[in-house]
Amino acid sequence: MQTKNRGVTLIELVVVVAILALLASIAVPSYRQYVLRSNRAEAKSALLNLAAAQEKFYLQNNTYTDELTDAPPSGLGLGSTTETGLYTIEVDAADDEGFTATATATGTQAQDSRCAEFGIDQAGARTATSADCW
Repeated sequence: MQTKNRGVTLIELVVVVAILALLASIAVPSYRQYVLRSNRAEAKSALLNLAAAQEKFYLQNNTYTDELTDAPPSGLGLGSTTETGLYTIEVDAADDEGFTATATATGTQAQDSRCAEFGIDQAGARTATSADCW
């Protein structure tokens, strides 16, 4: 009585590896785009927090400030980057009539060239690199 060895042939193994490589080549870029899109929420949140802090500062001092990192009462007491450091926050201009602030992508988030910069002003007007980023 002869017994046959049953196993995986080299051809079958190569086919499986090729299929996995094809699936990975499709999935990884899609996942990366998803991560970049989800990180945009960090910039939006930071700018909205900055706008709220500016309004509080305005109520107390009758002017807006460009001192982002200085502690109150001379500044806003906020960080110059977002929580994970994916965006740099700056107050571009501030006076007694208004302010403009931007969040610019840095590090790995800079690959998101479509929505690399977000902005907000005293009226709550939101700007971005592309119209559909906010």
